[in-house]
Amino acid sequence: MTALPTARAQDRPGRPEHAATRAATIVNPVLRGFHPDPSVLRVGEDYYLATSTFEWLPGVAVHHSRDLVHWRPLGGLLTEPRLIELAGRPDSGGVWAPCLSYTDGLFHLVYSDVTNLSGAFKDVRNLVITAPSLDGPWSDPAPFPSHGFDPSLFHDDGPGGDGRSWALWMEWDHRPGRHPFAGILLQEWDRALRRTTGPVHRVFTGTELAHTEGPHLYRRDGWYYLLTAEGGTSWGHAATVARSRAVTGPYEADPAGPLLTSAGDERLPLQKAGHGSLVATPDGDWYLAHLTARPLSPLGACVMGRETALQRVEWTADGWPRLGGEPPAGPAGPAAAAPRTTVPGPPLPPDPVTGPPARDDFDLPAPAAHWSTLRRHPDPSWLTLGERPGHLRLRGGQSLGSTHGQSLLARRQQAPAFTFAARLDAAPRTPRQMAGIVHYYNSTLWHYAHLTWDETLGRVLRAGVCTHGHYTEPAPPVHVPDGPLDLRLTVRGADGGFAWRPDDGTAWRPFGPELDVARLSDESATRSDPTGGHYTAWGFTGAHAGLCVQDLTGARMPADFDWAEYRETPAGPGEQRRRAASGCPSPT
Repeated sequence: MTALPTARAQDRPGRPEHAATRAATIVNPVLRGFHPDPSVLRVGEDYYLATSTFEWLPGVAVHHSRDLVHWRPLGGLLTEPRLIELAGRPDSGGVWAPCLSYTDGLFHLVYSDVTNLSGAFKDVRNLVITAPSLDGPWSDPAPFPSHGFDPSLFHDDGPGGDGRSWALWMEWDHRPGRHPFAGILLQEWDRALRRTTGPVHRVFTGTELAHTEGPHLYRRDGWYYLLTAEGGTSWGHAATVARSRAVTGPYEADPAGPLLTSAGDERLPLQKAGHGSLVATPDGDWYLAHLTARPLSPLGACVMGRETALQRVEWTADGWPRLGGEPPAGPAGPAAAAPRTTVPGPPLPPDPVTGPPARDDFDLPAPAAHWSTLRRHPDPSWLTLGERPGHLRLRGGQSLGSTHGQSLLARRQQAPAFTFAARLDAAPRTPRQMAGIVHYYNSTLWHYAHLTWDETLGRVLRAGVCTHGHYTEPAPPVHVPDGPLDLRLTVRGADGGFAWRPDDGTAWRPFGPELDVARLSDESATRSDPTGGHYTAWGFTGAHAGLCVQDLTGARMPADFDWAEYRETPAGPGEQRRRAASGCPSPT
């Protein structure tokens, strides 16, 4: 394959023509914070990781690398309402499990749009779009088989291939008495007509781990390899491999068991390992990109959500993939399938990346790539960066409990300890006008420090806590003077708190209650109905720190943010003691 130049490639810093090729070390997770369900792709010398974004926009986050060690964010691919519209999507609905592929000079992106996920039913639209470059222009979406989720495309190109393409997806079965994960289906995909053709083949029903999903297909040395996720996307998660001499099967599962799993060893720093995809370098080195998570305590709260890690893959003499490198010690000896926190990288020229600055002064014409919006594409009706030079202006939208019309700009929490601060200038005139900073998981789980109005005290700060939809303000409001002010969220593992100060740089003044950050986690958000045997709510997204404005009067009050700052810090002594006592390594 030949790499396509893109406008985003111009962001890459210049590299010496004959750079050293000493292999560097991959440190996991390579994408920290909410970046689940990775699809990895190589096009020439360029590597891409595409990950799920659920209710956040732009849809399908993409990162780029040339050495598999350093990854730079390119932003999202679904940037227009014609490609995705998320208003009203439920928490953890929206864009699931993308698959990014490339053939015949076109990128192909397949993704799910999930409109309902609670109870027995999964209502899903699977779609595919194509473009000559990741910068577009993207085609209008074409429908993809949709009686299930986790769609993917396999192009049987290259030496020994017949040039055909194949659609894969997992089938969902809602009927009582049947396992809802009904197996992996395969059907030929006509690229010219942009539709499936021919018979549907049920190629794999999974192993005893069950919950078979996330299919990706590869060809190597005369074998077709089917990589799937199994065990459910929590502590029992795994990546399994099956193979066949024919693309349509039958597929035989690897007799050695999962290629990857962290199940059964709560001491591993990388938990929930599974749902992955494979990529090969031009020199024949193979790597597995996979989902993982770093709980705050053993099998505890995963506030940062599900992240992306990379593992080196080696092949046995009889053609099965195995994780490379030294395996970590498990309860019964070396755990060959356990994820490694450090992995030898390929011998490629280094391609270092400079991360975003800690402070964003909002001097660019559009939000930087690390920012996201919630169910709402940015447009000047509610978000501007030029209306007041050097400021982000948000106009008030609906409440934080809404799934429509929120005015919120946020970034992922990527470390267990951090501070997030911003300078705010707003003039609320009613309790129904609010602006501030929020630690947000979903519409029912958040902590919100906000400037508002009180009939008795006038201009005040309040700290709101929403726990599974139950809203409280555990501390009294604080009167503040007119003019801009600074707000700060401090998080140390499971502990958090708010503070404020005037914009004159004086000392921070704590306000509001002590915050239980563990509530803002995948585990807290996921809730089941024991009587029906199904889950009523899911937590797939990880926590975000953000800026937001509400105006429940409909007047669209403006609020200006001069800057926002995210700084990661070492975990506090209390958090370090708790983790040491539990035997769980610090998720740095």
